[in-house]
Amino acid sequence: MPAIHIDPLPYEPLLALREAVAVDLVVIHCTELPDLAMARQYGERVLYDSGTGNSGHYYIDRDGSIHQYIAPERSAHHVRGINPRALGIELVNSGRYPHWLDSRHQAMHEPYPQAQVDALVALLRWLPQRLPALRWIAGHEDLDTEQVAASDDPSLRVPRKRDPGPRFPWDEVLAAVPLQRM
Repeated sequence: MPAIHIDPLPYEPLLALREAVAVDLVVIHCTELPDLAMARQYGERVLYDSGTGNSGHYYIDRDGSIHQYIAPERSAHHVRGINPRALGIELVNSGRYPHWLDSRHQAMHEPYPQAQVDALVALLRWLPQRLPALRWIAGHEDLDTEQVAASDDPSLRVPRKRDPGPRFPWDEVLAAVPLQRM
């Protein structure tokens, strides 16, 4: 088991419980924020009448440290329409920050450090022991393909989600883990 810092979000007990066998998919995200502290602040925001917000289950910082904000037995809000069967892993990466939907800032330049990728691989190798139905992996951008109006020019459309983005090392990760890309 990789070293995991357990640091539940305040609303974790309000999220729906689920059986471990219900989880067959891991979704890879990037925070599109500058650091783990800001990602935590975003995760703590209450956005729903249920008293919960948007968050992944695990966050992996650039130094490879792994933080669990939501237990895998809970259904977190990280991908529309797929949450009951999915586990979300957020990689700290600036992505398009702070111009997420600006048509002039859609490139994602920050690479994923090797320590972060190695920690992700270790987590993905361990998770099937805890979640026996886990078979699939996808990027957020694979599952949420909605195009929205650009913030700088509403006549243009940009992807709502681009994470983990073009710099994510899919080949390296897939070669090292027992999951198939969806």
